[in-house]
Amino acid sequence: MPDYGHDLLFSANLVPDARQPDDVVAVARFAERAGLDLLTFQDHPYQPALLDTWTLLAYVAAATERIRLAGNVHPLPLRPPAMLAQAAASLDLLSHGRFELGLGSGGYWDSIASMGAPRLTPGGAVDALEEGIRIIRAAWDTDAPGGIRHHGEHYQVDGAPRGPRPAHDIGIWLGAYKPRMLRLTGRLADGWLPSLPHLRTFDKIGEGNAVIDEAAAEAGRSPGDIRRLLNLGEELEPGRLAELALTYGVSVFILLAGEPTRIERFAAETAPAVRELVAAERGQTPTVQAPARLWDEGTRPTAGNPSSSRSHHLIEVHDHLRAELAQLRDLVDQVAAGTMDAGAARSHIGTMTMRQNNWTLGAYCESYCRLVTMHHSAEDAAVFPALRRAEPALAPVLDRLQEEHEVIHKVLDQVDRALVAFVADPGGFDGLRAAVDLLTDGLLSHLSYEERELVDPLSRLGF
Repeated sequence: MPDYGHDLLFSANLVPDARQPDDVVAVARFAERAGLDLLTFQDHPYQPALLDTWTLLAYVAAATERIRLAGNVHPLPLRPPAMLAQAAASLDLLSHGRFELGLGSGGYWDSIASMGAPRLTPGGAVDALEEGIRIIRAAWDTDAPGGIRHHGEHYQVDGAPRGPRPAHDIGIWLGAYKPRMLRLTGRLADGWLPSLPHLRTFDKIGEGNAVIDEAAAEAGRSPGDIRRLLNLGEELEPGRLAELALTYGVSVFILLAGEPTRIERFAAETAPAVRELVAAERGQTPTVQAPARLWDEGTRPTAGNPSSSRSHHLIEVHDHLRAELAQLRDLVDQVAAGTMDAGAARSHIGTMTMRQNNWTLGAYCESYCRLVTMHHSAEDAAVFPALRRAEPALAPVLDRLQEEHEVIHKVLDQVDRALVAFVADPGGFDGLRAAVDLLTDGLLSHLSYEERELVDPLSRLGF
């Protein structure tokens, strides 16, 4: 069974608990800071203990900068497809291309019917989902002439205007288990999103892949057009996840977790290990892999219990630094793609565009390096002395943080030198990538350590 070669994504599926709405959003923001690629939320509108998933997705999109978002999955019988298309496109525009659309045909029919939706047979539900997907795609196709026209057994759309167009090509991921749904996935969908506890064994993933791949080929599609995602019922060790990627084609691993410690472990330990194993088998370099670790967590002193505060000015400042770092990495990725294009085409226009992109990246790197330096200088000059006077027990932690500031400044110098070398010789991109990866690894770990140790003391001090 194949490895479809997709990039690996690591995700958490959060319960949209209406009893603790602030906690749900706080954990979502934490997941982004921890480095996850995707967040999903279950969508059960008939459960009064859960927040409305669409409202929550919009709120989380506004509270985050980088992480992708999706429902896991939206029951189409309760979401009219023409309206669903508009909601999805709007959320994708507002989040700058971070939304993907997970859909299901329905399942809890007593609950669905209790909310006024028609009760469908299993076959009818699959037919309705196929109609719905075609309507959604038609709504997003703003280049097509006229309005949307669809006259099916389950949905009637007579000239509704198209649009808005999403910010990117939204993937439609289907929660599917039985043969008709799997064949629909192969014909029309962009992703297959089952749950491992429901499938029970890895072999069931392989069996589902075979049905999807056959349907895709019959429809004139490549099986690689369909991404394979998987809800994990429990944490699996990296070797097992690598097996899922290399033998069963899974490229998105979704952990059911609301605890920050599990999310942090999944993002900081499991994800890099799986990427390294898969990249080694594929003969590639992992997409994001720092060449070295700056810090040994075991050597960091601690002043006691970790901070419990969920909101603080320090975290807001750090979130800004994290967002800026994400933008820097995105620019590096864009320049990398441009480098390959320029090297292949070697055209004068391509070279000029590439040169401009290089200098744009250069200006951004310099700006970001100044931002980090200013933040650390302010801490060293004012905040840390005040903490030393007020809470002497923090002295070992503050000493370590200041030492880490100095190391990070040296890494920033490495980024600057690598940037200068890259602008002079665009063929030397690996050095710039390695320097930015090292900065990413060290800075994100440093910010998390600082928050863990200082948020509560700063709050007591009135900062």
